Amino acid sequence: MPSITEIRNAVVPISSDISNAYIDFSAMTASVVAVISDVYRNGKPLVGYGFNSNGRYAPHGLLAERFIPRLKQADMGGVIEPELAWEAMMVNEKPGGHGERSVAVGVLDMALWDLAAKIADVPLYQLIADRWRNGTVDNSIFVYAAGGYYYPGKGEGELQKELQSYRDRGYRVCKIKIGADLEQDLARIEAALEVLGDGRNLAVDANGRFNLETAIAYAEALKPYNLFWYEEAGDPLDFALQSELAKVYPHSMATGENLFSHQDARNLLRYGNMRADRDWLQVDCALSYGLVEYKRFVDLLPEYGFSVKNCIPHGGHQMSLNIAAGLGLGGNESYPDVFAPFGGFADGCAVEDSMVGLHSCPGVGFEEKSNLISVMRSATETQ
Repeated sequence: MPSITEIRNAVVPISSDISNAYIDFSAMTASVVAVISDVYRNGKPLVGYGFNSNGRYAPHGLLAERFIPRLKQADMGGVIEPELAWEAMMVNEKPGGHGERSVAVGVLDMALWDLAAKIADVPLYQLIADRWRNGTVDNSIFVYAAGGYYYPGKGEGELQKELQSYRDRGYRVCKIKIGADLEQDLARIEAALEVLGDGRNLAVDANGRFNLETAIAYAEALKPYNLFWYEEAGDPLDFALQSELAKVYPHSMATGENLFSHQDARNLLRYGNMRADRDWLQVDCALSYGLVEYKRFVDLLPEYGFSVKNCIPHGGHQMSLNIAAGLGLGGNESYPDVFAPFGGFADGCAVEDSMVGLHSCPGVGFEEKSNLISVMRSATETQ
């Protein structure tokens, strides 16, 4: 029966000179894990890989001290089952306090799903669809290009060149950062629209920078543009701010990337005045305990009038793309240039009019993204 023989835990840099309205990424890191099994194909053991999304540092200590030892000791009855593994990893963890432990569990959860799909010899999106959607897969997924960060010395001309490069690569919808200064940001928006055209092709992201007064000031200034969305205006747990903002901003908003449990996401639905006919939920499985927990969040949606089509996860990675295809989500973020090599999709999957197709290999599809699988294998010393 399949079993885990070894788990390797490494840290790799994803540092960059970019910044958003709140943080810079000069010292950012990511954890990479390899879960090695005793199942062999083509003379090699099957390996599941996982990593954490950008914006959170590598949870190396949590993985090494708590979650990997528990996973190694888990008795899953001769199967490699992510849901059983999740329960084993969370033994002796108190309710609440989701924080960075959700990132550590998310890293391992990704690797376990990658491995489970490889053992089943199917792409992960098909495994997900077979389990929860009667086998139905969305073969083409909406994606938008996330970029437009603040770079030292980068002006509006450079921003336009960046956005044009995304358009040239098939993205219709793009996202830029706001939050440094209203006058400056409006100039950046005007410059972006010269490239993207209609406001519905542009999303903006404040990364939780604003208090209510500033969030409303930006909302009033943004109204005429009718943007694709206005993202994370205030602190992710300030549901009162989000609720008040919805009263004055009539267009689409998005938030949720920094909610790390289904309980926090439920509170957003309860108290954040999110509107199912226009707003977007960005919970990222790789930061919030993985797919096992993400499915709990998805199961909450109908109770509050939402559907999976309201979900476009943060992170721009292949794990969320598989979930989007398997569960029928509204789309997925994409990082064409930043946070390489973790962002982006399989090498042969081109974007056309902000839609991308799927990989065909078993698992998450890391093996079809050559620069990423090279980093993962090197970091974990696997083949």
